[in-house]
Amino acid sequence: MAKMSLEELRALRESKKSDLKRRDVEGKEIQIIVGMGTCGIAAGAKLTLDAFLAALDEDKLVDQVIVRQTGCMGLCHSEPTVEIVVPGMPSVIYGKVDGQAAKEIVKQHIIGRKLLDNRILDRPAADIVGV
Repeated sequence: MAKMSLEELRALRESKKSDLKRRDVEGKEIQIIVGMGTCGIAAGAKLTLDAFLAALDEDKLVDQVIVRQTGCMGLCHSEPTVEIVVPGMPSVIYGKVDGQAAKEIVKQHIIGRKLLDNRILDRPAADIVGV
């Protein structure tokens, strides 16, 4: 392995700090949970996960939102699937979430606090959430 310059080491340190900050759950109440079972991965869930991370970086939400991975959600026909948990809103599962949908979910659901009804696969019954 070639020697690294001081600037390269500093850049590496900053990128690792950013990675660690993303993984820190302290003070983060909003969750994005990406289904990463084999069915999800085969349908492109890794690209979906990357799109969420990029959108959160773009909107400077890394300090407010935790991105998690889970196994199969049992909705293989609609992979990639993503559950969104925002305080004060019902938890919902969105299906067929590609990169464009991930950006839309961040903008409308997480920032705008508006559900994307055309993409929702599952959410609690109205009598449970009081809607």
